[in-house]
Amino acid sequence: MSPMNLTGSLSPEQPSTALPTTPIEDRTLAAYDYDLPKERIAQEPVVPRDKARLLVVKPTSYQHCRFANLPELLQPGDLLILNNTRVIPARLFGRRQSGGQYLNVEVLLLEAQTSDGGRTAEGHRWLALVKPGKRLRPGARIEFGPPEQPSLQATVLAIEPTTRGRILQFELLHGSQSLEQTLHQLGQIPLPPYISASAVQPEQYQTIYASQPGAVAAPTAGLHFTPDLLTRLEQRGIDHSFITLHVGVGTFRPVETEDITAHAMHAEPVEVPAETVHRIQATQASGGRVIAVGTTVARALEAAAQSGRLQPYWGKTELFIYPGYQWQVVEGLITNFHLPRSSLLMLVSALIGRQRLMELYQVAIAEQYRFYSFGDAMLILPEVDLPGDRARQRPTKP
Repeated sequence: MSPMNLTGSLSPEQPSTALPTTPIEDRTLAAYDYDLPKERIAQEPVVPRDKARLLVVKPTSYQHCRFANLPELLQPGDLLILNNTRVIPARLFGRRQSGGQYLNVEVLLLEAQTSDGGRTAEGHRWLALVKPGKRLRPGARIEFGPPEQPSLQATVLAIEPTTRGRILQFELLHGSQSLEQTLHQLGQIPLPPYISASAVQPEQYQTIYASQPGAVAAPTAGLHFTPDLLTRLEQRGIDHSFITLHVGVGTFRPVETEDITAHAMHAEPVEVPAETVHRIQATQASGGRVIAVGTTVARALEAAAQSGRLQPYWGKTELFIYPGYQWQVVEGLITNFHLPRSSLLMLVSALIGRQRLMELYQVAIAEQYRFYSFGDAMLILPEVDLPGDRARQRPTKP
C-alpha cells in the first residue's frame, strides 16, 4: 500500500529541545486550548485497526497517509517501543447501606496500592474514584455482586488528597478465588467519558499485544496495530520491544494550574526491562532510530534516562514533559490527537513545538481527522536531517 499523495507545509519552528527553559508563551494553560467540533470525537474504532488515518509530520511539512503505510514511512533498522499494559475491568457498580436502605455506588479503580509498586492487578488495596463520594467517609463499606450473596466488599480507609479519591481495602467473600477473577466477573472495561455512543467490544479497547494487567485506560496509540502490520514491519527490518506503564490518573488527570510548570503529575507504575534497554542501545549504535508508540512510552523511556543514561527501571514516575524538556531517548513518536489543555498535548509540544503542533491540529480538524482514544494518529518523524542548530541531537551512544 503506497502513501496517499496529500502533503502540505507549515511555518518552521525551532524545536523546543534546543531551548534551555520554557518560553513564556508556552507556560500558560490557555496556550494549549483549541475548539473541536463534537462530531470529530471518534465513538467507534475503525475496522481493521490499521485503516485509521495517519498525519505524518516531517521537519517542515506534513503528509496524509493511512496507519497501514507505517512500514514504508519508517526505515529498516528503526525500533518501535510499545506499551504492553492491559486494561483491567476497573469500573464496578456496588451499593452501600445507609439508614436501612441500599444506595448505588459507582467505583473506578485507579491504581493498586501494592508492595510491588502497583505492577500487578492482584493487590487488594486500591486508589479509586467513587460516585457519589461525599458521604463515603473512612469506615464506609461497599458491597458488590448479588445482594443475597455479595462476592466482594470494599472498606474506605482514607481520602487521597490529590485526586480526592478513596483508598479502598477489598475483601473477597463467599469463596471468591481472587480479586483479578472477581473483577473480571463483576467489572467493566472503563471507556473515557467522551465516548458516549459506542457499542465497542472490550477487546477493541485493548492493544493486540496487551499482556500485563494493571491499566485503567488504554495506551491508545497502540490500538492501530494489527498482527499483519507487525509482520510487515518486521519483514522490512523494523523491530519492536516493550515497556510497561500502567495508565492511570497521572495520564488523564487534567492540568488545572494557569502556569503549566506548576502542575504535579500523579505517579504511575512503570517498568523498562533490561532487554528493551539493550535493544535501544543496539539500535542507536547501528544508526537506527527509536520511535515511541504513545506518550506513555515516551514518559517511561525518558523516566528511565533521568540519570543521564538509559537504564533498566522499575518503579514509579511523576515525570511531566512540556516545552523546554531535553529529550534523552525518544527520537520519533506515534500518538493520537489529544484533549485540549492536557499533559499529553504538552508532551507532544515538547517534541515539535507548541505553535507547530497547534497548527497541525487545525489541519487535522479541517481534514476531518477523528480525535481522541478511538481516533486517528500522528507520526512525528525524527528531525535529525534538519540543517544547522535546528536539528534534534541524537542521544549519546553508550
